[in-house]
Amino acid sequence: MNDPFIVALDFSSGKEVRTFLQPFSHTSLFVKVGMELYYQEGPTIIHSLKEQGHRIFLDLKLHDIPNTVKRAMQGLARLEVDLVNVHAAGGTRMMEAALEGLEAGTPNGARRPYCIAVTQLTSTSEQMLHNELWIGRTMEETVLHYAALAKQSGLDGVVCSAKEVPLIRKHCGEAFLTVTPGIRFADDEKNDQVRVVTPYEAKKLGASFIVIGRSITRAENPIAAYERLQQEWKGEEKK
Repeated sequence: MNDPFIVALDFSSGKEVRTFLQPFSHTSLFVKVGMELYYQEGPTIIHSLKEQGHRIFLDLKLHDIPNTVKRAMQGLARLEVDLVNVHAAGGTRMMEAALEGLEAGTPNGARRPYCIAVTQLTSTSEQMLHNELWIGRTMEETVLHYAALAKQSGLDGVVCSAKEVPLIRKHCGEAFLTVTPGIRFADDEKNDQVRVVTPYEAKKLGASFIVIGRSITRAENPIAAYERLQQEWKGEEKK
């Protein structure tokens, strides 16, 4: 999984996905299929994307009792996607069960999908953390604690804001994956995200992967937007 860019296919139908991907017909992308798309299209969209040569992050954020998560992951593993996730708030036993399910469901000779845990959504602010979720610790303390639990449970990494990557790398090691949503170009609107950074900033902070959606998928010219993403990652940030 060397390509650091994950394009979020935040569409509601396979038709919209096909329209968006048509200009990329000769490019292998790393794409994210989230709940909106998967719940409408099911495994069919995964098979279609794999046939086109794309790598897949199946972003369903499982969070349930351990046995349910284990069985769900066993089924998802058979899809042979590259990356899946759970909510770290489900606890260590649930995260361990997720890995057990993935190991059991991965076809012989194949590598199990990487599994990461969501720490706190990038739409969550410090104020929301305290006033609505009733978490008394700071955002950094909470994210680091969840990351430590994920590593203790054997997971491959976490979903976090790029702003928290340096702290996680310091405590969890360089090999621990950090997948960072909330990526926007400097001249984009933040929309429903709160803890937002640019691609250039995410690279400087040490993110393993960045997830970028509307800045690419809603662009008038998605190919040009993707090329801009690559340029900014290299340090050629648009002024």
